[in-house]
Amino acid sequence: MGAPNPLSATSFLARLGLSYPIVQAPMAGGFTPPGLVAAVSRAGALGSLGCAYMTAEAIGWAAGEVRSGTDRPFSINLFAHPEPPPDDVALESALFAFAPIRLAAGLAERPPLAPRIPLKEQIEAVLDSHPALFSTTFGAPDADTIAACRARGILVASTATTVEEGVALEALGVDAVIAQGSEAGGHRGTFLGDWRHALIGTLPLVSMLAARLRCPVIAAGGIMNGKAIRAVLEAGAAAAALGTAFLLCPEAGTPAPHRRLLQDPNPRPTVVSAVYTGRAARGIENTFAREMATLEGKTPPFDTMNALTRDLRKASADRGDPEWMSLWAGQGYPLARALPAAELVRTLADEAGLGAS
Repeated sequence: MGAPNPLSATSFLARLGLSYPIVQAPMAGGFTPPGLVAAVSRAGALGSLGCAYMTAEAIGWAAGEVRSGTDRPFSINLFAHPEPPPDDVALESALFAFAPIRLAAGLAERPPLAPRIPLKEQIEAVLDSHPALFSTTFGAPDADTIAACRARGILVASTATTVEEGVALEALGVDAVIAQGSEAGGHRGTFLGDWRHALIGTLPLVSMLAARLRCPVIAAGGIMNGKAIRAVLEAGAAAAALGTAFLLCPEAGTPAPHRRLLQDPNPRPTVVSAVYTGRAARGIENTFAREMATLEGKTPPFDTMNALTRDLRKASADRGDPEWMSLWAGQGYPLARALPAAELVRTLADEAGLGAS
């Protein structure tokens, strides 16, 4: 177990070298390419690479690309979760459910299920890349990794969706806890208990964690403008993390069909579902979520289910059809603005009344 290392909010932000307490949240799957991350960091916020699905070599390349675009600090995020046990019954059930849909899309009935990229190799690539901050979702890195980060001057943050998780993360020795409210888009970071019992709004979660923890709290979920940033800072957060707000930036890797729905004048609701990847995630409702709802709670583990649906989701994106994609977005997505990343950072800072430090 790592020793707790409480930093004040001021010292935490100073260690990161930020002009503004704004973090561009890491979004795995190509949404946060190096160009976006570099632009955000150049503007005085913290750009973040979402590297959960990347090989060690790809992580090193992406970090190098960010550094070629800025000398400012940036962050790298990985999914830190144990290798799940196989579930052949759930796999066969999912394959059966998806078979007609896959065949209609011109895909093989049984997709190739590549082995998971070893987390240890990914972490080594992060350490070699030396970001200012290493963050994790689905739990904390182990004590050895935290110690290795500390030896290199890399801060560590992990995601909590409940007070219980936040307390556990602080005890493990992370430098900051990311409070992921229920409004947040993308995968739920829940790692203790049922995710259905961990859908706490951002403001109450931040308030409770700030009152309970000694380490800084970073707010995430439903933060789309400066007023929301100001609200979470007043609730006790050291910084605000925004993901969905950056999806319409030209530098973001958001696929065209996804962008269209984000800007639809008649917005659809968002839903939290595990049928896309095997782990609960919030996205814009589509045919995928509706027709596969019977698989809720019956999918194989995350890595397997994610691999099972990956080519189907990609094929849907390639033909410009959003109905079988994973359209990750937070509840506030209709407020997203199609601004260049640096302009968005400046706009957010102005709206929040933040002077550059």
